[in-house]
Amino acid sequence: MDKPLVSVICLCYNHERFVREAIESVVLQTYTPVQIIVADDASVDNSQHVIKELKERYPFLELLLLQHNLGNCKAFNKAYGLVKGKFVIDFSTDDVMLHDRIEKQVAYLENAGDQTGVVFTDASYITEGGKFIRNHFDHLIQKGLIRQIPRGNIYRDVLARYFVPTPTLMIRRTVLDTLGGYDEQLAYEDFDLLVRSSRICGYGFINERLTHIRKVATSLSSRQYMPEDAQLYSTYLVCRKAQQLNRDERDHEALVKRVRFELRQAVLSGKSEEAKLFYQLLRDLNGVSLSDAFIWMLNRPGVALSPLLKWYHRLRYN
Repeated sequence: MDKPLVSVICLCYNHERFVREAIESVVLQTYTPVQIIVADDASVDNSQHVIKELKERYPFLELLLLQHNLGNCKAFNKAYGLVKGKFVIDFSTDDVMLHDRIEKQVAYLENAGDQTGVVFTDASYITEGGKFIRNHFDHLIQKGLIRQIPRGNIYRDVLARYFVPTPTLMIRRTVLDTLGGYDEQLAYEDFDLLVRSSRICGYGFINERLTHIRKVATSLSSRQYMPEDAQLYSTYLVCRKAQQLNRDERDHEALVKRVRFELRQAVLSGKSEEAKLFYQLLRDLNGVSLSDAFIWMLNRPGVALSPLLKWYHRLRYN
């Protein structure tokens, strides 16, 4: 029996220092067959030159070298038009796959049945220079951010809090087809993908660290609460989507928890317009507490609270 084809979309933007190691970690997987699509989103460094060199060495690479920067969601959708596989991985070219990641994820999904549309794994974080920082789930558990790793129907879990390391996902193509790919109105894809996909399918989990996720100072995740960044507004749009996707009171409670968290992040980072949106959503959800009202009182132009946010994040998450 033929093994299913896996399509890996390798998304690159200014990853000149990392793209060779990243792509070769896909090329050297123990599993075949793998379709490797390398999409460069109009990098302004030397990334495209490195990618062309890799193409000479590995002629089977499929290249999509964009001339105008589209952003993650649009660039992924462009590359998704080339996908032929049964399973899909969205892979950033600053990360590194362990050699047997694809083999283990395919085996899991093939055995799990069609009701399981996505599988994620544990991961390790590394510095820009490749040095170990920490393990993903060990860290979350030690910090008390989760007590156990949800699987199956995880809609409420992904709505309420972050815990899935999205660079580790393998997704059935049928799930992405149903979703229509990524929402191109958004500045980032992770939260929306988790919310919408977990509403229509189950999630599986492999308790192994099969990806090294590189912590890069210029990454999207490091910029999401900066004044000029659009990611927090995208988070608001996803929360509004979830309001329509919710089915019961427990779903509603999970959304209130998320909106309450994002309201605090918006206020403490000085993003007053987004704070207004989250506070209004919290009111629409009948979820405003006394502490929420107090936080809202701090939402004043010119009030510098970002040092407090940095201190809180360092204490709570690092």
